[in-house]
Amino acid sequence: MTNTTRNLLAASLALGMVLGTSSAMAKDPPKTTDHAAMTHADTHDSAEPVTDSWITTKVKTDLLTSKNVPGTEVKVETVNGVVTLTGTVASQAEHDKAVRVTQQIKGVKRVDAAGLKVAATAAKR
Repeated sequence: MTNTTRNLLAASLALGMVLGTSSAMAKDPPKTTDHAAMTHADTHDSAEPVTDSWITTKVKTDLLTSKNVPGTEVKVETVNGVVTLTGTVASQAEHDKAVRVTQQIKGVKRVDAAGLKVAATAAKR
């Protein structure tokens, strides 16, 4: 194999890798955990329609990666774009942040957090 053929083959492979990576990145861009830096458009750039299961997964992921929100303690259900949060959090600040994070997700029409209790409030019952 000549040097020219070898160089052409290497260049073709490199181009294929770059194109394959850019295609994958366009479909699933890198995630960020800095929700304050994210814009509404960052939450779902794909031309694919937003489904309830996608919203649920995105909300759960964002709650798990957000600071000061116990994502494992919050149950998430979505029906027709309405997200229902249930469970118990330690403070009103955690409750409010969970609601804010959820509201930022593309496709969320409304957040029902009536079932998301604050531990101090839950203990009084």
